[in-house]
Amino acid sequence: MGTVQCLEWKVLVSHKVCQRYQMESEVSGTTPPAFPTNLTNKSQCPELDTWNWLYTMQPVYMFTICVLGILENVFVLLVFCLHKKACSVADIYLGNLAAADLLLTSCLPFWAITVASNFEWQFGSLMCRLVNTVIQLNMYCSVYFLVLVSADRYLALVFALTYGRMRRPWYAKLSCLAVWIWGIVLSVPTLTFREVKYISAYSVTACILTYPSYTIELTCDILLVLLGFIIPVIVISYCTCKIIKALHWQVMDRFHTVKKERKATVLVLVVLLAFLLCWIPFHLVTILDILMRLNLLSGCPLESGLDICNQIFTYLALSNSILNPILYVIVGKNFRKKVKELHSSTQKTFA
Repeated sequence: MGTVQCLEWKVLVSHKVCQRYQMESEVSGTTPPAFPTNLTNKSQCPELDTWNWLYTMQPVYMFTICVLGILENVFVLLVFCLHKKACSVADIYLGNLAAADLLLTSCLPFWAITVASNFEWQFGSLMCRLVNTVIQLNMYCSVYFLVLVSADRYLALVFALTYGRMRRPWYAKLSCLAVWIWGIVLSVPTLTFREVKYISAYSVTACILTYPSYTIELTCDILLVLLGFIIPVIVISYCTCKIIKALHWQVMDRFHTVKKERKATVLVLVVLLAFLLCWIPFHLVTILDILMRLNLLSGCPLESGLDICNQIFTYLALSNSILNPILYVIVGKNFRKKVKELHSSTQKTFA
């Protein structure tokens, strides 16, 4: 996820690196102990000492996110899968969100090892493509699972009688399958353009993006922002506003289901808020980066600020993968109830 052009690459490096290696096959490379920030004439801004600190902390941070993310999301999936009662529609969506986060965190060790090895890719061409495709797949699927979650709460609170049939588990599973397929389709550019190449200027074999042209690169960037952020967030924001109004007006009181629906809705709203807080800064910086590459914005202070913000906000975005399970336990009363029931049944089984 380096620039908008390569979401998954930004997990590793600053947007400058992805951008400036385009002088050599329009890719990015490395040099120990971290990627240089002034590789081509694309930027004349001086290198900042901050990069050394950022690159030093990347492996540790990614390993931490990996361990916590795998443990927490496996726990969530076990609770949803092993609980005796059938999952609700919201549970199905949140379970798939946990699966997407689990895939992301499972891929981070590859890049943590690569960063610790001075960005020398050691896992072959196939893993270069797959690992980065899965990382980008997570971004797309996560936001669209949240679109489904917010739409489900919207239907539950605003159109409970009119569209009640659409809120059946079978429809939810079919919708999740469609999201996975859509995410794979949107990740095809990463799968296609990722390659392992030797960068002679920096004596490193790197896993890099090689776009055929700048036009294709910019097109992929704009589509990523539109389809991976702007359009989904507009839908989520609309549904959230309607949900809050419905709760405020207590329109469900006459159906005697308001208490149950509110419990599920509060958890969903908190998860949505956490996602937006973690991802909006990343995407805003990404949009500014596109504007700079289109020469609509310029200046070393802005460019250097974006570089640092790209790194920091990438870490913030990654942290969302470990936040959701914590929120389920803290805010989700129904989830805690499932955990207690599962714990009790497990004790009886082994008693």
